[in-house]
Amino acid sequence: MNRILLVEDHERLARLICKGLLGAGIAVDVIGRIDAAWAAIQQLPYQAVILDRGLPDGDGLILLRRLRTAGIGLPCLVLTARDALHDRVEGLDAGADDYLPKPFAMDEMIARAKALLRRPVIQRSLDPSYGDLTLRVDAGVLWRGGNSVALSPTEAQVMLLLMRNHDEVVRRTALEAAAWGLSEAVTPNALDVALHRIRRKLLTIGARHKIVNVRGHGYALRENDVAQ
Repeated sequence: MNRILLVEDHERLARLICKGLLGAGIAVDVIGRIDAAWAAIQQLPYQAVILDRGLPDGDGLILLRRLRTAGIGLPCLVLTARDALHDRVEGLDAGADDYLPKPFAMDEMIARAKALLRRPVIQRSLDPSYGDLTLRVDAGVLWRGGNSVALSPTEAQVMLLLMRNHDEVVRRTALEAAAWGLSEAVTPNALDVALHRIRRKLLTIGARHKIVNVRGHGYALRENDVAQ
């Protein structure tokens, strides 16, 4: 399922937008602050962002400029009550793909969101490699040389975050968010089950890597000195 990040601090409006997007088969996470939205984009593979300008910690265009400066071409629809010509020009100049002034018709917003999802996301590779491991995210396949193993969508997202941050400790909450999103309730042992399955699959393809539990901090993907 496509997943959009909605950066909107107005709770009632955010609920209405979420209801509309979910009804159209689009998953959505809601965040109301710029820094938290930036952190979420680093953790989760969103296909688009819907961005309000009037946020508690500043103009939403701050986040948009930060994304574009970092080379992240995540498609962006700006929703705002600022509908003057110079406001729209400012948003587009900051890197917005579309601009919809408030108030708006929900059907139009959904149609514009779907249009965003048809655009390619130009950013870092979605198929990371680490050592002799390569992850094909869309196919859900982990490769080592000529050996491969299938991963579930949840396992693929966990492995994606670990590979992008290889040798670094990734917090448990970040892995849960990557696998299940920010809106879904996660059972206490769901991540443990996913990690157990990934570890077994790494052994299956003879990988020289292991997922290490750094007690009290999180997990890290590291390469062994000797192949198993």
